Amino acid sequence: MKNITLSADEHLIESARDRARREHTTLNNEFRRWLQSYVGQEQKAELAQSTLRKLRGKVRIGCKLTRDEMNER
Repeated sequence: MKNITLSADEHLIESARDRARREHTTLNNEFRRWLQSYVGQEQKAELAQSTLRKLRGKVRIGCKLTRDEMNER
């Protein structure tokens, strides 16, 4: 695991430490969780975009289908 150094307002850090203590965790642990979530959001967005590209041209939205079209298999 790699260490990094962050800078933030002293009062903000103390408030965050107090909250972490109340929640029986650490700022380190909360930062790791946040970092994983931050990266995961981008990965989810990329997956969604990929899925939309695959569906493009295969799905019609807002078009009324005929009875025959609805019953096609």
